[in-house]
Amino acid sequence: SDKDINPATGLSSLATAKDAVAKCHDFIDHFDDTFSNLYFYGDTGIGKTFLSNCVAKELMDHGHSVIYFTAFQFDILSKGVFAKDEEAIAANENIFTCDLLIIDDLGTELTNSFTTSQLFLCLNERILHRKSTIISTNLGLSQLTDLYSERILSRIMDNYVLIKLFGEDIRMQKRRC
Repeated sequence: SDKDINPATGLSSLATAKDAVAKCHDFIDHFDDTFSNLYFYGDTGIGKTFLSNCVAKELMDHGHSVIYFTAFQFDILSKGVFAKDEEAIAANENIFTCDLLIIDDLGTELTNSFTTSQLFLCLNERILHRKSTIISTNLGLSQLTDLYSERILSRIMDNYVLIKLFGEDIRMQKRRC
């Protein structure tokens, strides 16, 4: 909506969405020559997952490797840690080395010290190897610190383009039509 104004920014939800799309286009256009990461956050149903999938499709259409999983599936990393089979170890390696990793709905998984350490390892390894990541979450930045750690927040603040989306739940809007 161009009538729904975010009091913190003075921008409408439409203007905010257009800005997010422009940042996504910039991310895609410079993917091969600039290391960058995206962090989408905001309320439920405002297009975070949709934008992530659009970016993934564009990059896959240009031959890039993309791995997508929801944070709820985050235990995939533990399989490479505890499993002895080559397939699980290779899957973990792919998570660290694919061109783009998308972690959707961060904060919906069972959080404990192990998942927090695995998230830190994943983000840190990808940053060190200059491999791009997109994270989407409903968590605000202070909630991210509370749920995970300042170390994770620090990596995100320093290495990600923060894109806060704002507006009314699109799914609810569709139901009313």
